[in-house]
This record gives sequence, structure tokens and C-alpha cells, in this order.
Amino acid sequence: MNNGRTLWDSLKLPRPRRSGARPHLVYLAIGFPPAAKSCAYRMRETANQFAAAGWDVTAVTIADEAWEREHGLDHTLSQGVDPSVRVVKLPLFRDDLETDIRSFTEQRALAHKDYLAELRKQDLKVFPEPVFGGWRPALEKALLQIHRERHVDLLVTTCAPYVNLAATWKLWETHRVPYVVDFRDGWSVDVINNGEAFFRESVSGQWETKLLTAAVAIWNVNEPISRWYRERYPELAHKMRVVRNGYDAASIPAQVRPAPPDRPLTFGYLGALTLPVPLLDAVLQGWRTARAEDPALADARFEVRGHIGTGWARGANAHAELLRAAAVDGVLVGGSVPKAEVVDLYSRWDAVVLMVTGGRYMTSGKVYEYMATGLPVVSAHEADHDASTVLSTYPLWTGAVGLDPAELTSAFRRAAAMARAADAAEREKARAEARQYAREEQLIPAVREVTELVLGAGGPTAPQSSPAGARVLAREGRS
Repeated sequence: MNNGRTLWDSLKLPRPRRSGARPHLVYLAIGFPPAAKSCAYRMRETANQFAAAGWDVTAVTIADEAWEREHGLDHTLSQGVDPSVRVVKLPLFRDDLETDIRSFTEQRALAHKDYLAELRKQDLKVFPEPVFGGWRPALEKALLQIHRERHVDLLVTTCAPYVNLAATWKLWETHRVPYVVDFRDGWSVDVINNGEAFFRESVSGQWETKLLTAAVAIWNVNEPISRWYRERYPELAHKMRVVRNGYDAASIPAQVRPAPPDRPLTFGYLGALTLPVPLLDAVLQGWRTARAEDPALADARFEVRGHIGTGWARGANAHAELLRAAAVDGVLVGGSVPKAEVVDLYSRWDAVVLMVTGGRYMTSGKVYEYMATGLPVVSAHEADHDASTVLSTYPLWTGAVGLDPAELTSAFRRAAAMARAADAAEREKARAEARQYAREEQLIPAVREVTELVLGAGGPTAPQSSPAGARVLAREGRS
């Protein structure tokens, strides 16, 4: 943007479309396709639904090269993005994931931990979030530039990273652009340890308070997190909405049949292996014992698919070592799976294993997809977990047994029996429980609600004579 060059010139991107009366939505979504991240599924559907509702959508994420440093890329995800959605990719990178030692400073090469500590310290000076706080100036500048190029009628910002909130506030503070905060896992709630992540009086707490106070709507992925925020900010409870992650119908087989009696069973896990090592170890111990004790599992396989670690640690970490050692127990590691090929994976599995950390505030987006398959589900997570709430009515669930290897052994054995015995009617009943969680069913009402709130009941065809921000201010009594 120096020397008169615009953001679009510097990034060699097409300039914004000017399409008459269609309102303009900016979707700040770090992790948008083709990023190979689970959040990309929610982001893709959100952008698609706003486009379907009549908005011109500009999705803002970071460069593909940045994702190659982390989990990688899945270009099949991009194939499902509405063609009208314009994607802006900012040249932002995580320096801590750089692996080219030729670019290292002397301090980083000789004292890497000290280097990381200083890097985190500098990030926190810019915004109260380690790793990503330093992105604040670039994100703020980008959103202001987008608004200058074409007036923004609504900003939807999805976190994490939470530094997105700084750019969101900048656009509100300078141009009164109304915004939605899609918190997903929340910020002030610690979804792993089931408590408060920071006090309201802290720097982070002050940021959260002012951002939520001015927001048009606040989305969360489950009821426990939404309840947390309603109790923390009772005066803002009317803005809270549960918008679950859901599942993509295209990833689910058309039908699921009982496993043929003449072949061994195949259990499967699909997801990033960034979970605690003790959790994976407990699952593998339970599997090993079940396979040794139960004739129905004697020749069974356990296929693990997904990214194993991030950045420089991909495939070379404690998780990978445990999985390699478990090969003698029929554990197969197959790497990541493009989104377009997930349906084929489920078609050849007989049961699925839900490994997820956290407790009552955590759900995991994978639980909905697992339910929609109609396959038996082994739960490897704490009993007091929101995934247990979702699965409680699912007839092919083994129940939540915690992380005790002996209990997990029993769960594997129960799932094996279900895989052989459950008939087509039982499986269809199981799949029916999941249909309420189809991703579009979760997002369509939320998108419609926000569209009407910002533009009026007439939606995108409503008169555009007064700025959307002014209408929202008047409605909130802050004009």
C-alpha cells in the first residue's frame, strides 16, 4: 500500500465488485478454505449462506503459504465455496512455525526458547493474545482499506485468533460498521479446564466487554458456552445465539449397512491429532486389550486419519511415536484426508472413535458428522462433556467412560457388537438423530436473523438510503 499502491495492487487481487443494491459483507475468517483446518468447514458454509441470502461477501484470511507452515492445504474445500465469494489473502505468517534455519537470527538459532518467549512478549504488547497479537496493525489496515474501496454494511468476525476483534473494533470505531462476533469456543471461558480464562477487569476482559457490548449478535457453538456468556454479561443475553458447527451432508454416505460377517471390522478416527498424549495412550491401551480379549476384534483394524501435530512437529512427535508402536495391534496411520474424500472413508468404516479433550464447554464439530454416519460411536472423552449431551439420544453410542483404559476396552467391545448386529432400521434411526445438526440448518436461521436485524425485514432488497450502522445504533438506543 506504499507509494499510492492499494491493498489489491500489493496482493495482486481483483478489485471489489460494485453490484448495485446488494449489501457488502466482510467475513474476517482466518482459516478460510483452502486452509486444512476443521474451522474451515464452518467458515465455508457461513460465507455461502450469506451469499445465498443476497450479500456480496468478501472473506478475509491469510496466505496459503502460511497454512502450509501449519496443517497444510486442502484445495477440495475451496471447490465448495460459492463462486460469488471473493477471498482476500493477507500476507501474514506465524514466525514461530518457520523452519528455514537460514532465516533465523543468532538468538533464535542458539536460544530458541528465549526467542519464543520474547516473541510472545512482543505479541502481547500489541494485543492480549500470544502468537497472533502482532497481527493487529495489518488486520486493522486491511479492513480499513477494504471499506475505503467499497462501503462495508456488515462485518462478521470469527475467532480464534482473537486479534480479529481488534480489527473489528477499528472498523466500528472509525466507520460504525455493525458486526457479529462468532466466538465459536469463546474467549473468557477456558473450554479445556472448565473455568474462567481471564477476569473481566483484565486487559483481555476489557476488550471482550466493549466488543460484545457493541456487537449486533454473538454466536457460540454450544449451549454451555452461550450460558457462560449470558451469565457473565446478563445485560447482553438477548444477543447470544447458539450456532452449532454441524456436519456437511456431502461427507456422509447415502446409506450404511451392517458389517459383513466374513471380513474383519475397521474402526476409524478422523481429525487433527493435537489432543493430549495421555488421551491417545489410553485409547490405544483400551484398543490393544479389546483386540486381545474379544474374538470379534481379533483381526480388527483401527485406522487413524488426520494431521499429526502442527508446523515443524508434524509427524515427528509423541503422538506419532505412540501410533507407530501400535502398528502391531492393527493400528494404521494414513495421514490427512481431503474433504472431498471423507465420504469414501466413512463408507468403509464399521465404527468411529471420538477422541476429544475438554469437558462441559467442549463439543467438537466431529461429533455431528460421526452421528450422521449411522455408525457406532466410541467416546474417548470425559463423561461430563458437551459431546455426551449431543450423543445422549444416539442409539449406537457406547457411552462416555472417561479415559480409563479398562472402560475403553469395554466400549470397543460394545461397539464391535453393535457394528455386527445393528440393522438398517436401527442405523436409520441413528442417522435421524443427527439431521437437526446439518450445517446449513444451523446457519440459515442465524444468517436470516442477522440480515433482518441489520437491513430490515426486507433483507438485501430493503431501501439502502440510510447506513446500516446508523439503523443498528438507533435500534440499540445509541444513536
